[in-house]
Amino acid sequence: MESEGVSLPLIHKHLMMPWDNDLQKGDCCGRFGFSSGGYCCKRCDSFFHRKCVDVSSKSIEHPSHSIHTLKLQSKLLYLNLYKICDLCGKRIVNLLYGCKICDFNVDLYCAKYPPPEVIDISETHHHKLTLFKKLTVFNCDANKCGKPGLEFPYKCHECDLAFHVDCVWNPPEPEYPSEDVWNGEELEGIPEEIEDTEPYVVNDDNTIQHFSHKEHDLRFHVNGLFWEENKRCSACSHPICLQSFYGCIDCDFMLHQSCANYPRKKWHVLHNDRLTLVTSKDGVFWCQACGRMSNGFMYKCGDTRLDVLCGSVSEPFVHPSHPHHPLYYIPSVEEKKCNGCNNSTSRVLTCIESGCGFVLCFHCATLPQVVKHRVDDHPLSLCYGEKASGKYWCDICEKETSPSTWFYTCKDHRASLHTKCVLGDFPGLMPRSTVKLDSRSFEVVLNTSVSRPFCRVCESHCMYPIVLKMLGISDRYICSLDCIRRFFYVMKIVFGG
Repeated sequence: MESEGVSLPLIHKHLMMPWDNDLQKGDCCGRFGFSSGGYCCKRCDSFFHRKCVDVSSKSIEHPSHSIHTLKLQSKLLYLNLYKICDLCGKRIVNLLYGCKICDFNVDLYCAKYPPPEVIDISETHHHKLTLFKKLTVFNCDANKCGKPGLEFPYKCHECDLAFHVDCVWNPPEPEYPSEDVWNGEELEGIPEEIEDTEPYVVNDDNTIQHFSHKEHDLRFHVNGLFWEENKRCSACSHPICLQSFYGCIDCDFMLHQSCANYPRKKWHVLHNDRLTLVTSKDGVFWCQACGRMSNGFMYKCGDTRLDVLCGSVSEPFVHPSHPHHPLYYIPSVEEKKCNGCNNSTSRVLTCIESGCGFVLCFHCATLPQVVKHRVDDHPLSLCYGEKASGKYWCDICEKETSPSTWFYTCKDHRASLHTKCVLGDFPGLMPRSTVKLDSRSFEVVLNTSVSRPFCRVCESHCMYPIVLKMLGISDRYICSLDCIRRFFYVMKIVFGG
């Protein structure tokens, strides 16, 4: 029965409960899981994906360590030792495949997607690179790196150069100006900065103190048992929905469990310095990865600003629309067409498997998998396009949809809804907050009334879930970014700015 505890001694020391949440960051792999559910431990605030726990084999033969069999292990059973993957150099969160004889360990992703033994990527190096299957201490020769490594490097035997595995798949862009590669700071003789990147302090089994809300403690809730539009995460601004979350004991402040775990400092594929997680006290900002407007938390460094959804993207990136191959960001000035929205952009995540060509823009890569909309009583799931004949119609705007473009649909697939119609242009704005655009102030308003407000620009009833209301003027609403642009354009013509 689902109400009974489950014992998984290899994975965790406490009894765990079955859990059907599809959008949860796992303590097993440190990544988000999709459509598989898993198990949660209420005592430790831990979650383990079913696809990680119910692995097909407790031991594997791996091409990078052919001399011994690798066995599935949990580092939590070994005094919580700090371990890294010997292939990619990333910190292993919990589950790993390892050889105790050689102390060789790989995380779940490198176990499933072993690096190819020989590669030819001209952006990294003009010769072929060979994976050197021996733990090696080296300084990475990639232009944007130069950092030491203790792992399996890619080597060029002709030039006697060595590269991190990650640096090979994320090469520097030769056409970028030098200031994008080096931040101008002389670091010789300066010790490497050691900072605490943990976002919160654990008080007890149920409460934490998060850096963004130090005035009050946050209590953990295993399941968001409601789906109320006004219950929203302060980090990503999306509804709490059915996900686990932390709620303030004394006020309305809330964070998804996954958002609460975002580190305070991190590296990102789109930037050459570490980004810092900050609350958006500067007001509204535009995410430079997806183009969304937001006033939630952001990852920031200098002029670079990423919302937490795009800021959380790391490599290898696995999306449920393309589960068999991981995606990587390869800098390029060439625009590519996204498989999700069919729009073209140069900042995309790409499948590097030969002949595949699958591409995702950051906007589509971070769309919520499950949403709720008043057009349907049931949750809506993101559908990754269909090859279908006939016509599809959006139940919100009542216009035709293309079945090859991603859309939201209900459980029985009776509805096909444009992603923009479901989310609108302002999903990154927190309802009841105030934003300032071009010296004018607007209130962020939930469009939940039966009689939808009237947009003063396009002169139609606002159909999107979040709209902007002009402060100081009664009942003047603006429904979309297009209407915002038209509004300011007219104001400048009429009033001269």
